[in-house]
Amino acid sequence: MTRRASQQPIDFRAITDAELPDWTRAVNTGFLRPPTAPDQMVADRRIAFADSRVSGAFDAGRCVATFRSFDQELTAVGGAPVPADAISNVTVAPTHRRRGILTRLMADDLTAAKERGDVVATLIAAEYRIYGRYGFGPATTMTEWSIDVPRAGLDPNRSGPQDDGRIDFADAEEIRRIGPELHERLRRAQPGAIDRDEHWWAARTGQLWLHGSAYVEPFFVVYRAADGVVEGMASYRADDEWSDAKQPLNTATVNWLSAVTPAAERALWHYLCSIDWITRVKTGWRSPDDLLPLHLPDPRAARIITQADWLWVRILDVVRALEARTYDASGALVLEVVDRSGLAGGRFLLDATPDGASCTPTTRGADLTLDVAELATLWLGDESVGRLAALGRLREERAGAARGADALLRTSGRPWCPDMF
Repeated sequence: MTRRASQQPIDFRAITDAELPDWTRAVNTGFLRPPTAPDQMVADRRIAFADSRVSGAFDAGRCVATFRSFDQELTAVGGAPVPADAISNVTVAPTHRRRGILTRLMADDLTAAKERGDVVATLIAAEYRIYGRYGFGPATTMTEWSIDVPRAGLDPNRSGPQDDGRIDFADAEEIRRIGPELHERLRRAQPGAIDRDEHWWAARTGQLWLHGSAYVEPFFVVYRAADGVVEGMASYRADDEWSDAKQPLNTATVNWLSAVTPAAERALWHYLCSIDWITRVKTGWRSPDDLLPLHLPDPRAARIITQADWLWVRILDVVRALEARTYDASGALVLEVVDRSGLAGGRFLLDATPDGASCTPTTRGADLTLDVAELATLWLGDESVGRLAALGRLREERAGAARGADALLRTSGRPWCPDMF
């Protein structure tokens, strides 16, 4: 009996340059965008993906699944950069679901990342329930606020910074020139932050078209301290809404806002809330412990409209991951790490002090038993070991071990990833 076309073996491989249009159509289809591949989008992706690992699954010559990964640096607790395998553009055609396609693509990529020496893999999960089975755990949270500007309590007659700094408009060329250095300062101090390559800046200043909609130039503003040093910048757009009574009801939506000092952050938010006709500011993706509400005379004017998991992490090397971060307390902890994929499991002794940490394989009895995905959730310090134990997501093998682990692993500030990728 001849096999039907739908039963033919799926071909998994890196795509060729000639297949990039078909691959782009598959990506757009997977994300429910118009299933087209405009020439300019394909050309810009060819530039931006030059250093990426772009693969797909093909059925009878047609691309039915997409996968891309690329080199990334992720900031660990304490500021050390960790080599990561960043995963993006993951889709499976609705005609080919439940056939193990994503499992094969993910396994191939994570195995290669482990062999390259990447410490972790990262992704932003469109759906919550997919990636835990591959060893990923949610490691950071993002929060978005909506600011009711009239209620915020700011003086409408004073829009400038409260210090001797200043805010100026900038064009795309200036942002590309001064933005990378500012982001480097930010990400070195922010656990969970990632690096931004030149293509990130090009895509957000109109030089590359990588996403579903065509570029529309936003407003760019830059904050400089009294000594002229750039300490913050923001990109935002505004709509054009008016009431029946001819009253402005416009919203300023922040694309991104970067600040390396509280003064710069305060000045930029106050500026955004002072623009004529703007009655609401949508903040974009912020850290859940962002200072924003407390920069306003009335913090209740900032209402949370989105709060959800954001950066997901997959540990590929337990020893290097735990040694890369810092610890505020001293203590020893034996972890039994379960990894069904066989990439990072084992029993490990973490011996940590504020001056440094060592992590080694051990035969000592375990204090905690947990899946590699739960270790990823704990690694950046945002989740409580006690909470996971109460939920049954890890097992305490020694009484009091969860409390001791929390003292080691939790951090005073929450990790945050400012970016989508």
